[in-house]
This record gives sequence, structure tokens and C-alpha cells, in this order.
Amino acid sequence: MLNKSTNTTRRYDFDWLRVLAVLLLIYFHAAAVFYKGELGEFYIQNDVLSPGMNAFVLFVHQWHMPLFFLLSGAASWFILQTQMAVQYVLERFKRLFIPFLFGTLILIPPQVYYHLLSTSSDRPSYLQFYPQFFNGVRPEGNFEWGHLWFLIYLFTFSLLALPLFLYFKNSGQFWISKLATLVEKPGAIFLLALPLVLIEAALRPHWIGFQNLYNDWANFCLYLAYFIYGYLICADPRFELAIERNWKAIALLAIASMSVLFGLWQTNVLPERSYSLGYVLYQMLRGLNSWLWVMALLGLGRKYLNFNNRVLRYFNPASYPIYVLHQTVLVAIAFYVVQWQTGVFAKFFLISTASLFITILLYDLFVKRHNILRFLFGLKPINRPSA
Repeated sequence: MLNKSTNTTRRYDFDWLRVLAVLLLIYFHAAAVFYKGELGEFYIQNDVLSPGMNAFVLFVHQWHMPLFFLLSGAASWFILQTQMAVQYVLERFKRLFIPFLFGTLILIPPQVYYHLLSTSSDRPSYLQFYPQFFNGVRPEGNFEWGHLWFLIYLFTFSLLALPLFLYFKNSGQFWISKLATLVEKPGAIFLLALPLVLIEAALRPHWIGFQNLYNDWANFCLYLAYFIYGYLICADPRFELAIERNWKAIALLAIASMSVLFGLWQTNVLPERSYSLGYVLYQMLRGLNSWLWVMALLGLGRKYLNFNNRVLRYFNPASYPIYVLHQTVLVAIAFYVVQWQTGVFAKFFLISTASLFITILLYDLFVKRHNILRFLFGLKPINRPSA
């Protein structure tokens, strides 16, 4: 039986947040063409960098993927209200692993190929390059899974957290209720940031963030925590009520802490990566700031985005294939645009706008309409009427 305190109606605010986060990702990666810093370098790099793009990339990076994983944890709660464990695993395999495998073999090699063309005088044809894609794992070799790391992490988290979620669904409801009772107290919701802050402090100085799954413990533990939080937030309505009561204060603290981070980034006073007190405190601030932004966005979504319309009905199923497709399209476009003699913002506009429209067009003309492609992109088949 379902917990009487839960609500399994459609959460349009979650849908909107996910759709908007996916569309924002196109602009984030377009800006990454003009960014170079501790987050690494994008596949295609413009000769002239941009402080404005640099600030945009650093801002979005603070909360974007944590929000994705929290929303994914919330989705797992909804799925497990109507599906058994075996069905859940099968659904996650179809939804996550199949697109990951397909995308890694088909969509990621072109990105690596364009990167090779932009950084090396060696210019083999794509057919000559493709076998070389499997020669070693990045950074020593060419093989990688690019932006699809999110899918394999999420698939792994779904399996790892399933026993915990099943426990929470049954006898573990007592502990969820105890935690929700605590969070109801004034200011207690900020205690939820503590595990995230400690993860950043303890692990980030060593594992700065290379999403290879097996040696990326800072990201692994951080995103797993957000994934579990997403489930918990849906499991008891008092969590969201606490966010709703405090979201203005949370938003103000998010802005204030982000201002401090921007001050540190702009003045170049950050200590080198190590377990020094200064660097650990910096990572603790980053962990707190990320949590504040995610909570603020949940509060904003609950207040202003809990509605449905034609735009959401179109983009809700489209957002996932757009996520899978967008970076390959963007890298290909950026490779040619950065060679043009024009300004940074004109290039950014061209790359982002063209990538958005072409990705949507590819989804609408091909993925959306053909069941084989729908399967490869993690969508349910179209039930066509029999003759």
C-alpha cells in the first residue's frame, strides 16, 4: 500500500525543471567553446576566450548536474510506486543503458574525431579514425563516453540505491518520517546540506572530477547523495513544505555564496588543490552553494512551474533524446563556426541557436516517429493501430 501522506499525481514543476535544464545544457556547452579553466577544455576551443562565458559556465556548473540527479531520484520514487523491483531494473536498463551503449558507439566518436581535427595536423577520414576510437581510454587513448557519463552513472545509482529505496518504501518509512519531522523545525532544512559539504571537503581535493565511474569518488558520492535526496523529498511531503517555507532565504543565501565564489574566481586567490585548510574550506563552500541553488530552484518550480501546456507536452518526452543528441550536433557546428572571422557573442549565438534547432529537428523527424530509434533513445514505442 502507498503511504497516505504521499502524492503520486503528475509533478509538472519537476517536468519543467528537467526540460529547462536540458535546454540550458545546449547553451552551457556552447559557452564552453569559449571557456578554459579548472573544469577542463571542451572538444572545440575558440581562439579567443570570453570572461562572460567563463562566468556563465562556472555558475551553471555549480548546480546543473546536482539538479539532474535529484530530479532523477524523484523519478525513481514515482516509478517504484507502481512497479516491482524487477520491472524497475528492466525499465532502467531500457531507459538508460541502451541509449548509453548506442550513444557511446555512434554519437561520441564524431565528437572525439572533431576534437582531433581541431588539435592535430593529422587528418584521417572518419572511417579511418573510427577503429582508433577504441585505442585506449581517455586521457591516454581516444575511448570515452562524453556527456553520456550521466546515463551510466544514473544507471549505476539506480541499481545501487534500489535496496535502500525498497527499504524506505516499506519498514524504512519510520526513518523518513523521523527525518521529515526534524526538517520541519525552523532552520533545520539546512542540515541536509551537511553530507554534501563533507563529501566535497573530504573527496574533492583528491578527485577533482573526471567522470570515468571507477576513479571519480567525489562526483560519485556527491551525485549519489543528490539522487537519494530526490527520492526522500518525494517520500514525505514535509520535505517540500520545508523548502517552500524557506526558499526565499535559501535563494538569498545562494546568491550571497555565489557572489563569494565569483570573487574568489575573479581575484585568483584560490589555493592549489590539496588538503590544505584554505582549499578544503573552498570546497565546503562550493558544496553548500550547489545545495542552496538546487533547493532554491525546487522552491521556485513548486511556486511558479506546476502547470501543464502544449510546450511542456512536446518537450517532456523530447528532452531526453535532445540531451543524448545535442552535444554531437553542437561539436560539429562549433568546429566550423570557430574558424569564422567574427566576434565571440556572434559565434556563441550561431552555435547555440543552430544546435538547438537542428537537435529538435532530428528528434522530431527521426527519433520521435520511428520505433527502432525510439528504443535506442530510451523512449516507449508508438502503439500503431493494426491494419
